[in-house]
Amino acid sequence: MLNWLESRTGFVSMAKDFLTEDIPGGASYWYVFGSATMFAMILQITTGIFLTFFYAPSAATAWESTRAIYLNPYTHFLLSLHYWGASAMIALVFLHLLQVLIWGAYKSPRELQWIVGVLLLVVTLVLGLTGYLLPWDMDAYFASQVSLNIAGLPPGGGILQSIAQGGGTMGTDTINRFFGLHVWLMPAALVLLVGAHLAIFRWNGPAGPVVDDPRKMRPGRFWPDQMFMDAVASFVVFLIIIALSFIAPPFLDAKADPTNASFVPYPAWYFLFLFGLLNFVPVLLQGSHIQFLVEQANAPWVELFAAIVVPTIGGLIVLLLPWLDRSTTRSFASRAGILWTTFVVIACIVGLSFYAQGTIQAKIAASGVTPQTEAQILAAPEAEAPAAAAASGASSPLAAQGAKVFAQNCSGCHGAQGMGQPGVAPPLVKNPFVTGDAKKVVDVIANGLHGQTVLGQTYGAPMPAWKSSLSKNDIAAVATFIRGGLPGNSAGPVKESDVP
Repeated sequence: MLNWLESRTGFVSMAKDFLTEDIPGGASYWYVFGSATMFAMILQITTGIFLTFFYAPSAATAWESTRAIYLNPYTHFLLSLHYWGASAMIALVFLHLLQVLIWGAYKSPRELQWIVGVLLLVVTLVLGLTGYLLPWDMDAYFASQVSLNIAGLPPGGGILQSIAQGGGTMGTDTINRFFGLHVWLMPAALVLLVGAHLAIFRWNGPAGPVVDDPRKMRPGRFWPDQMFMDAVASFVVFLIIIALSFIAPPFLDAKADPTNASFVPYPAWYFLFLFGLLNFVPVLLQGSHIQFLVEQANAPWVELFAAIVVPTIGGLIVLLLPWLDRSTTRSFASRAGILWTTFVVIACIVGLSFYAQGTIQAKIAASGVTPQTEAQILAAPEAEAPAAAAASGASSPLAAQGAKVFAQNCSGCHGAQGMGQPGVAPPLVKNPFVTGDAKKVVDVIANGLHGQTVLGQTYGAPMPAWKSSLSKNDIAAVATFIRGGLPGNSAGPVKESDVP
């Protein structure tokens, strides 16, 4: 069988060459970061594929499907593996790049290998950014809104922001775009870059440790020593991910409510430094003695400088490092300036991350809002229907059922209290169309609506046709709730017989 495969693919020879490759300086745990990163990537792709079986990408179903994943212990564990696997992969890519930088392994002839590695870090961060929105809870919504607003800061950025979020505001189109990026485009780019990285690595070979005379390094083989160390490191990473999945599973916040302006978002840990920089620059300018800078501390150009200019310049410097480093050897002494600069930059990133965390916690404390526990949030769709109906005076069983249907299917666009979103979904409270002809309301719920003008404004988000996913009784119930159960509405109930 092996001879048959060899004659048709050359696979046996390739595997033999790979396994028997010389490793400069012998096997070492310093070389395991690349293999551990590869393992984390495989874990992410595998768990991500299975999660798509349970996730429904739309403003009406994203949070509900995520909640269903949380309520099932097996899918919840799967999601936890994916969540912590993402953090592990980002951390491992960063550590791998940091090791390459410290050892000077970006120097000739490995310049392209370094560039591909930096691009891999960027793609991995984009994967984290796009995946953060998908649960469509409060934190995901408002943290992603900050990211999209940053994208709109530079000249012409408004077009990019509009494309990314699918219009003037966030909604179903935003989820679909982020889902496509997270599930298809970015993973495809990741696999291609990993393939290019491995191909270039195979061509150039490992750089080895930093030594004065490479000829004095003892030789080593990839198999079995280095492969054993790689396997041990990957297994340790897997155990850490499993432990964190049990000890600290990801938190699901309440469903996204765009009308809740008091919510304080908390970005992912790998973007905390950027959030800290965004908040620190105005404080730094306010503390300066230059009157012009003090007056302009909250101007848009400050956000543009902190969120776009500084990270872009930093990224370009890292990308072009093989050409900016003019030292002739990889020795630490000849690259002391680069190594000390790297240390200072990392210290600043860590400091800004802690600063951002303190700032966010202070804002949460100042808001005076008591955070709900996850148990309360997960039980909310079951409990909030009677509570909402009772609070609005609509205490009938049909109105209570309608409140539940509204929370699960309508609040993502129209808001938890039916206040609507400008340009996306019209308000349902004090809306004469809602409290008018019941048959017209039922027709809109059942058959959908798009591009209609309500209350003198045009709302562009498509209103889905719910007749294919809601029963006649559900449609009557939600119509009864929005007509008489929302604050300020007091129209009569709708019967199941009124639904065609």
